[in-house]
Amino acid sequence: MVTTKEKTEERYIEAVGRRKTAIARARITPSTKTAVIINGKDVNDYFVTEPLRVTALEAFLKVSLTTQFAVKVVVSGGGIAGQATAVRHAISRALIEYDINLRGVLKKEGFLKRDPRAKERRKFGFVKARKRKQWSKR
Repeated sequence: MVTTKEKTEERYIEAVGRRKTAIARARITPSTKTAVIINGKDVNDYFVTEPLRVTALEAFLKVSLTTQFAVKVVVSGGGIAGQATAVRHAISRALIEYDINLRGVLKKEGFLKRDPRAKERRKFGFVKARKRKQWSKR
């Protein structure tokens, strides 16, 4: 007789968000109590300032689903502001997988667009990306 073990896996939705060189992978799980964990820390401990917290969780505020999900995010690269925007992008993408009807609201706010602005590379013969040495006639 073969016995099978039942797996008690949580169903989650995973999405990736990016900004400059920051990459965030967010997992949202339908839950009764709200918990936002970023790199093993609470969101209040990871994003110390209020504007960064608001930026990271802005997608939930716009669709008013703050109390329905437990969120786990792994974010790496970039600075703290780029990471906050990457987290927002990842959460927005995950919410669309959860409910496609939220797409209109999130798209209108611009949360689904990956902000492509990044530092321009330095070119050969230049001091910086575009700054050159002063040209002299003689």
